[in-house]
Amino acid sequence: MRAMVGLRSLLLATLLVIMAVPAMAAAVNWSRLVEPWPDPASLADIPGVPVSWPSTSPFAPDDIGAGSEDAPPTTALGRLYLPPGPHAARSVPAVILLHGSGGILPSRELTYAPQLARLGVAALVVDSFGARRDRGTEYLDRILNITETMILADAYTGLGFLAARPEIDPRHVVLTGFSYGAMSTMYGLYAQFAGKLAPPGLRFAGHVAFYGPCIARFDDSRTTGAPLLMLIGGKDELVDQRRCAEVAADLRRGGSRVATIVYPDAVHQWDGALAPRLSGSNLSGCSLRVERDGTITDQDTGLEMSGAFRRKLILGLCTLGARPYPIARDDRVRAQATADYGRFLEIELYCLQAQRPVR
Repeated sequence: MRAMVGLRSLLLATLLVIMAVPAMAAAVNWSRLVEPWPDPASLADIPGVPVSWPSTSPFAPDDIGAGSEDAPPTTALGRLYLPPGPHAARSVPAVILLHGSGGILPSRELTYAPQLARLGVAALVVDSFGARRDRGTEYLDRILNITETMILADAYTGLGFLAARPEIDPRHVVLTGFSYGAMSTMYGLYAQFAGKLAPPGLRFAGHVAFYGPCIARFDDSRTTGAPLLMLIGGKDELVDQRRCAEVAADLRRGGSRVATIVYPDAVHQWDGALAPRLSGSNLSGCSLRVERDGTITDQDTGLEMSGAFRRKLILGLCTLGARPYPIARDDRVRAQATADYGRFLEIELYCLQAQRPVR
């Protein structure tokens, strides 16, 4: 009897060791996300590969839907960065990166992506402007004709593209956006968008907005339940912190955890390559409302943003007299923001394994 008890104890101890080894190995791997990220100069062996997948181009949320004339089929374009080496099935988490109004930047998306791949996280850089060159190649034309809804359509079809790859774990994909792409990232958290755009049974495990303007508020604040991290510069003239606090409160009421981190001395695009300068049109005075049926209205004029002309008119009025906003590279802020981003990824992609209900 004593021998049987001893054998059972040995088997139990062995089982615990077997279960603990992968967990400890994973913990060591994931802890790298909160350490200084790899030097960009060391990433030449992770070049990424061009990829494409089917998407659509809905101009506004109320245009989303099969057969809509205002959501024509589009071939989405991107670049995929995979961690080096062989991978077991469904073992690799991923991040989808959405660019800002200036498009994909070598210092930003094309640096974060191979850094993430080196750390064990696949990265899909989405080029929503490149996929829609027929709608505009100049800055203003792109902003007027390639909307946040189109970018979000690429993000959710990109989630389906990643889910079809055998090595990717579709339950652990985080959507990350910068500036213009950050607006889409925040919109994608609302159940109103996800219910129409997401592949069946799939949602993003988390959302991260790097210096995203908080322009739109939603009448229906229900979310997918995924968490959101908002990273904001304290001196960013494009991001209204008061309005971002209102949006964060809306999302919390809708069912998501929201964390906001403010870097007191940072201006817009701290992870770019440019020295301090003025750039773009300041949208911080714009205020939009997304109704339950997906209609977007301007809260100042009551105009519906139903097409490119109305969009131009609304954005022109709300930026009238506004000066360009400052941008500036800040390596100290970048290092801190990267650590905060890594900590969020560590928690959402590894530590929190519980399944959230799909909404």
